[in-house]
Amino acid sequence: MSTEPAPEQAPPAADDSGQARFDRGLETLNRINSDAVPLVLDSLADVSPELARQIVSWGFGEIYSRPALPPRDRQLLTLGILTALGGCEPQLEVHLNTALNVGLSPEEIVEALLHAAGYAGFPRALNATFVAKKVFAERGLLPVDQK
Repeated sequence: MSTEPAPEQAPPAADDSGQARFDRGLETLNRINSDAVPLVLDSLADVSPELARQIVSWGFGEIYSRPALPPRDRQLLTLGILTALGGCEPQLEVHLNTALNVGLSPEEIVEALLHAAGYAGFPRALNATFVAKKVFAERGLLPVDQK
């Protein structure tokens, strides 16, 4: 056990205020899926606008806007995580659309969901694949060509 005092946390940068994070989050979200902005903000406006603000500020202003992973890779990870969690079909639908927006192909998405079956199980992979089928149908991307 260390007896050294805990390092002091630096105050937030002047340009990293809550409003700056929210604005950065909105810009990031608009860039990868502008259709998701009203889904996030409007759907929670009458029950928990603060949750919507945190999703935009933290989720997109802090996490999605980080430069070390491109949006395409972040979406691939997100699809795998939501598939493994199960019960996240509404969020999975949004992120499937976003994955297509940032350059993932239907074939890559289907392959990722197939891959998830080995780790998350067939029921969760099936549920995710049926959500993908719905999104692909809405976007005119069926049938998916698999090799």
